[in-house]
Amino acid sequence: MSPRGALVLFSGGQDSATCLAWALARCERVETVGFDYGQRHRVELEARQNVLRELRAGFPDWAGRLGHDHMVDLAVLGQISDTSLTRDTEIRMAADGLPNTFVPGRNLVFLTMAAALAYRRGLDVIVGGMCETDFSGYPDCRDDTIKALQVAVSLGMARRFLFETPLMWIDKAQTWQLAEDLGGAPLVDLIVEHTHTCYHGDRSRRFEWGYGCGACPACELRARGFRRWRAGQAGPLPPA
Repeated sequence: MSPRGALVLFSGGQDSATCLAWALARCERVETVGFDYGQRHRVELEARQNVLRELRAGFPDWAGRLGHDHMVDLAVLGQISDTSLTRDTEIRMAADGLPNTFVPGRNLVFLTMAAALAYRRGLDVIVGGMCETDFSGYPDCRDDTIKALQVAVSLGMARRFLFETPLMWIDKAQTWQLAEDLGGAPLVDLIVEHTHTCYHGDRSRRFEWGYGCGACPACELRARGFRRWRAGQAGPLPPA
């Protein structure tokens, strides 16, 4: 158990919920931060509170370490971007080879804002669900980007921050396995029932892996990982 305090970037989705459990298993003090950037799938903002409530109720050992939740208004990010996550447009590949679900600068802004909040709250570990194993090629999810930003933010704020990305080198099947390792079947059930990942914000359909439209890239990735995990095809997790 580390005495260091952590701030978890918590969207209400599968990845960030798993990262929150990861932090609660390691740090004595954990806070969460969410960002309202005009996302099309705004239902995730409601899912955040449901997950936090269920974590506190179902995991008493973690509840005592789970502190304040913060919400940051980043509407300007949605106003300056033109993507299928901030506009009612079809999800497709863009001319630059990236899916139009990519919101330029999103993780750069998120991590910088999180560090500014952590500075005020006396926290020095920032935890995010960025991953470049199962991802859509977003450049701000890459390990090199996160490491470079950690250096820049630490220098710019004259405080040594540690940016932790527990999912960086694992795929979605392994992410389900990590959740089971951290909190057993109760945590897996919580993630299935209460988190939200679907880009379309669809909570009308329930699948074995959770709620969603079942067809968008986020749903397909989550479903494929769940099936592989259930089939025992999740590879070994890297050393902690």
